[in-house]
Amino acid sequence: MRKSRRFTASLLIGLVLFWNFQAALLFIVNPSPYIPSFQLEGNSGRVLVQGLGILFLMWNIPYFFACWNPFRFRISLIEANLMQWIGVVGETLLQTSLPPTETVLRSTASRFILFDATGLLLLLIALWITRPLKSHSS
Repeated sequence: MRKSRRFTASLLIGLVLFWNFQAALLFIVNPSPYIPSFQLEGNSGRVLVQGLGILFLMWNIPYFFACWNPFRFRISLIEANLMQWIGVVGETLLQTSLPPTETVLRSTASRFILFDATGLLLLLIALWITRPLKSHSS
């Protein structure tokens, strides 16, 4: 039972980790398509997008440990959940602070919100799966 719970939790965490890692690499290796989404241009836009990619990599360290063994490193899974939650809430607040006329930035924020909210849902399921179960022994 515990092996299947560990596998399922690791699979869910691994999906989020893969998506985050893939987004980070795209931002670092090929920032050009993402620069206009932040209403930037030139070298400053490239460096900012690549910097975000580096931050994405940094932020994913707890996800690696949680994925490797979500029971042993449950604190990393809790940290990952909190980080995702902060992302969703922060991005939502940023989006609501933008005037309706800022359609490009609002659209970018919407993509980040959807991305992080989906990740949060999967991480919350993994956290629930790895919860301590009460023993029913007599």
